[in-house]
Amino acid sequence: MFGQSKPDAKSDSYSVNSVTNSKVEETAIEEYGFEEDRSVIDESHDGGRGTGSFGTAYFNIVCVVAGTGTLGLPKAFASGGWLGILILFLAWFMAVYSGIVLIKCLYHKKGERLHDYKQIGKAAFGWAGYAVASVLHFLNLFGCPALYIVLAAGNLHSLLQSNSGALTPAYWSIIVGAFLLIPLITLRTLREVTILAAIGAVCTMIAVFIVVIQGPMYHNSAHLEVERDGVIWTGFPTALSTIAFSYGGNNTYPHVEYALKKPEQWKYAVAAGLSTCTALYFLTAIPGYWSFGSDAVSPIYNSLPEGAGKIVAMIVMTIHVILAIPIYACSFALEFEHFCRIREDRLGKLGAFLGRAVVRTATMVILVILAVFIPYFDDFMSLIGALANCGLVFLLPIICYLRLYGIRKRPIYELAFCALTIFLGIIGCVFGTIDAVKALIADFHGDK
Repeated sequence: MFGQSKPDAKSDSYSVNSVTNSKVEETAIEEYGFEEDRSVIDESHDGGRGTGSFGTAYFNIVCVVAGTGTLGLPKAFASGGWLGILILFLAWFMAVYSGIVLIKCLYHKKGERLHDYKQIGKAAFGWAGYAVASVLHFLNLFGCPALYIVLAAGNLHSLLQSNSGALTPAYWSIIVGAFLLIPLITLRTLREVTILAAIGAVCTMIAVFIVVIQGPMYHNSAHLEVERDGVIWTGFPTALSTIAFSYGGNNTYPHVEYALKKPEQWKYAVAAGLSTCTALYFLTAIPGYWSFGSDAVSPIYNSLPEGAGKIVAMIVMTIHVILAIPIYACSFALEFEHFCRIREDRLGKLGAFLGRAVVRTATMVILVILAVFIPYFDDFMSLIGALANCGLVFLLPIICYLRLYGIRKRPIYELAFCALTIFLGIIGCVFGTIDAVKALIADFHGDK
């Protein structure tokens, strides 16, 4: 088993200890390029590394990545046409590659492991890189779960609005936030929320199959006349940014990878997790766009007719997003607790628990406040996908990887793939943000 040491508070990376010559450690050395001291990293403030399984990483990836993005993809196809199939394939390969090199960047310095995404930016480009990574990182960590609360509150309001004591979405946002404080405070690390992630992944699959079955059935029975396009070039940036949102999760990967007992399993876990997500995406996007064409909305179950199928889809997706929120919130809390040195070896069990409770309660309060004041779910999803996820998935990992490991040693085909990823990331980030901002301005003006 891995040894542990106390992290140096003055260091940006975790210190390393000597351990026994086990097979796991030898593989980790070979995988990440550690020196002959056979070192591993300690993160004692979050319970230590080395206890999570392949399933832990797999279900956390699927739960975080495959969620509201799944149900927004038919709308992405409505924006870009059938070209979305090609974009989705490219995004799949790029997201897998990005997830692998991101973790590799954590180990770029032999014998040490960086803590999180922001430290990668700092290692590659100094404080400028740290600042850019931090802005995108926190926009994603707060924007995505806030949108999840918006969706959950809106669904609960729609499902229960016929009751005499119906609540507004704002009240439901507060209730969801208060409910989520229980797992967020009691479950210390991402390793411990695996069961929540597994349930969330199953819920997403149920919603996908409802759309796959009921969408085409409704199209045929109602004889819908829909408009479908091969390529809509003007909608390409919006489609790309929505698809980028669907692969958002990179900033939680360092914490998910750290929970693995066998670090060398990460590349297989991220490939399997993102491949599962992509399969769900195609199952939703193609039948959804075929059934509703340019009239497809986000989330897609709002395009379904009233009835049991739509109700079940809303219920299971509400469960999914509620269970995904603690993963984002826990990722942020772990980083802030590390920054504040909230550890049992310093504060004792009670002090560390109280410190975590304060940090995580404040995190949830901020998320609820954001959710209460964020309307227009689909357009905000496009904005976060364009501004944050394009940067976090398609730009920063690749640029930092090339900076830390060099360009000369990379084969030409890898450099070509990196160049294409960066190009699409820039297109989605710049033009997708412009389109999303224009849509939000139109939304707000429409309410006046």
